[in-house]
Amino acid sequence: MAELVAVPGWDRLTAAQRDRWTAVLVHVAEAVPPGTAAVVVDGPPGYAGAVADRLARHLKRDGREAVAVADGPDRRARPPAAGWSVVVWLRTPPGTAGVDAAYRGADGADVVIDLQDPAWPVIRHLAPRLGAQDRWYVAESRAFFAAKAATWDARFGDDLPAYAAAVADVGPPVGGAAVDVGCGTGRALPALREAVGAGGVVLGLDLTPQMLSAARGRAGASGAGLVLADARRLPLAGASVDTVFAAGLLHHLPDVDTGLRELARITRPGGRLALFSPSGRAALAARQGRTLRPDDTFAQGPLRAATGRTGWDLIRYDDSPHRFLAVAARR
Repeated sequence: MAELVAVPGWDRLTAAQRDRWTAVLVHVAEAVPPGTAAVVVDGPPGYAGAVADRLARHLKRDGREAVAVADGPDRRARPPAAGWSVVVWLRTPPGTAGVDAAYRGADGADVVIDLQDPAWPVIRHLAPRLGAQDRWYVAESRAFFAAKAATWDARFGDDLPAYAAAVADVGPPVGGAAVDVGCGTGRALPALREAVGAGGVVLGLDLTPQMLSAARGRAGASGAGLVLADARRLPLAGASVDTVFAAGLLHHLPDVDTGLRELARITRPGGRLALFSPSGRAALAARQGRTLRPDDTFAQGPLRAATGRTGWDLIRYDDSPHRFLAVAARR
């Protein structure tokens, strides 16, 4: 069981860490409905109390004295008569002391804050009903991945064979155009190049500059281009791509349908979309503090519906313990 590391006091944070905390508090405060509201911060006691206090002080400085902030799973289970206006869940490392292993607090939360590093909080989910996604999504995603880019391959380098196998299963056409959207450190780029051959085009696109820097070695060796881009607004012409490879991408987008429609826009009729993760859904949910539910976006039924309404036909679905691979064809 991981030891609970206290959220550091404000005076112990660096200037960059204070800026990161301020950005998160601003986003959460903006998400709280105007007027009288009730917010609960749920998570391990040491974390929940510290974050609730910090949020309450921020709201008070903004003149939001009418907002009541509570903390802890017990308080979350006893909402006021009007219900909680906003439920905040703090995602901590698996097995953290003070969190029941069977408790999945992310389920039903309006805001999920990643606190695996208590000095570097990152919002990983904010319910659409609480405001426009563009206000927080780009900054929070970059903050999350920038801090991990340098060590990503050291943690996940063993996944390369799984990436190669997934690309082979999708079968990009020789001489075609293949893009890895949300390419990270470029783990799919060598396999995509091998599939399309010397006459094909391979591009890696990612939202985080640090990830693209980490991908340069693989991109150079694979003859692949790298582009800084938001998966929701790709700088590619319509119907210009034969194969889209997306590893873990949709899990990080604030709206899955928006992402799927944009991937459909750039794909030629008959082209393929591969949604891949080197972990099955159950393993990923356990790491994120969630329980698997029948209505989960990536369960077969909901994913088939989502692809169907965004221009795709789901033609393959593999959710095994060691990987997730869904393949869709562009209509």
